[in-house]
Amino acid sequence: MAGTKIHLGIVEDNPFSTKALQEKLSFFDELQVRFSVSNGAEAVEKLKTDKHIDLLLMDIEMPVMNGVDATQKIKQLAPHVKVIMLTVFDNDDLIFKAIMAGADGYLLKDVDAKSLYQGILDTLEGGAAMTPSIALKTIKLLQNPIQVAEEAEMEQVKLSERELEVLQQISNGLSYTQIAENLFVSPSTIRKHTENIYKKLQVNSKLEAIDKARLNRLI
Repeated sequence: MAGTKIHLGIVEDNPFSTKALQEKLSFFDELQVRFSVSNGAEAVEKLKTDKHIDLLLMDIEMPVMNGVDATQKIKQLAPHVKVIMLTVFDNDDLIFKAIMAGADGYLLKDVDAKSLYQGILDTLEGGAAMTPSIALKTIKLLQNPIQVAEEAEMEQVKLSERELEVLQQISNGLSYTQIAENLFVSPSTIRKHTENIYKKLQVNSKLEAIDKARLNRLI
């Protein structure tokens, strides 16, 4: 890729991290940053009008739309665009989610300029940019993907204390009216909690909600 312009986009909500990235990239003449945005949703919108992007440097934890969700959407919208995740974390769950979303590489934010540059080149040439610690974690994923997938799914399901109370009572076979009396609220409030539970668990019935909650050890 040397000798030709490589068009990049930075997706990062922390202005200090963005500035640090821009400084690292500025050492290499062929790297050209076409845009810098602060969340995944803005990146998706940018790519709808500007698909002359070769690679995105994507933060993983951002407001509005995180890096994993953004990567998934971008791979559908513009599959030719490579995505390197940049994060301060190297835990299994985030790596698994990023890989499943279609990320092409995964580097820690404290990567030095030369390694970042080489990672960009490697990724554009069909490789996968990874720091050694990330590579070790990825090997673990490949060795035991089912366990990691289950852990990732469990991590995604987070109910409030009140929602857990409602779900526990639903699992005991109580009606909305009975649950409302027990918790000193109206039946309509219980229905609203139940709707939120269904949405978070991605289910459509009480039975499915109870089964999934037990699978995820919520009740």
